[in-house]
Amino acid sequence: MGLGNIWRFPYVCYRNGGGAFLIPYFVALFTVGIPLLIAEFSVGTLFRTSAPSALRRISKKAEWVGWWSVFVAFFISIYYCTIMAWCLCYLFHSIGLVWQPDASNFFFNIFLNQTSSPGILGNMNVQILLALLVIWTSIYLILYRGTKSIGKVVAITVPLPTILLIILMLRGLTLPGAMEGLEFYLRPDFSKLTAPSVWLAAYAQIFFSIGVAQGIMIAYSSFLKKKSDITNNAFITSLADGGTAFLAGFAVFSVLGYLAYQTGLPMEEIARGGIGLAFITYPTAIAEMPFAASFFGVIFFMALLTFGIDSA
Repeated sequence: MGLGNIWRFPYVCYRNGGGAFLIPYFVALFTVGIPLLIAEFSVGTLFRTSAPSALRRISKKAEWVGWWSVFVAFFISIYYCTIMAWCLCYLFHSIGLVWQPDASNFFFNIFLNQTSSPGILGNMNVQILLALLVIWTSIYLILYRGTKSIGKVVAITVPLPTILLIILMLRGLTLPGAMEGLEFYLRPDFSKLTAPSVWLAAYAQIFFSIGVAQGIMIAYSSFLKKKSDITNNAFITSLADGGTAFLAGFAVFSVLGYLAYQTGLPMEEIARGGIGLAFITYPTAIAEMPFAASFFGVIFFMALLTFGIDSA
């Protein structure tokens, strides 16, 4: 489970047929996601080593594939750690809802201090730099002790964001406009199932969310007991990931429905995914909440932060 569950799946789902998107999603899950996960679990359990070493033992010509997956995972981690640093900053900003009254202007011009061109370098952003140091140090300390420390951390960071999502969902469902937001999220448009782009989005979501073909699962499964039920583990992992993503949609779109109700804007203009959802749209909606807005802001960014730790 990772960041893709909360800021990518809900948006991809509504953009590609709403409830109808679950059909290609589960087809992709059972035809590619679970089989690849079983394959990676099998390789890791059999050879008890990392992806490059395991693939070298299968075929010397395949070792480079393992190293390529390591490099890909490294660069993805750089991206995730940056997002986590932003989430850490926003967690503290939530206390005073400092992004008001314009969350977009605050994020791009004040928080990021975005320049007018990629070729123009801005000044050093001290708060983001310090947050990055905290995140990278934390990740290093978690990994330094190996699977023992990872297991202890994951025992907290896996259930915690799910609990936080449930809190956000329950709060969202009590807000006016929530049902309209959920209808927008789940209303099936079966005509979109004929579009190849919808099926491509489903398969892309599986790779993005489960993390197959990156060598990560080979490394993790190398620590499984040899008599572990690999197939059962793969099914539980995949279905838990999909269930969390589906739950996140309720937490996201119930609150976006409330924002549409408050502002009078159509959902098409409000609904977005990725960074825009996490740092602009959702914070705007949180600031509109009638009470305990700061509390739910902290809850939201704590959920993002813990999802990011699981991803990294």
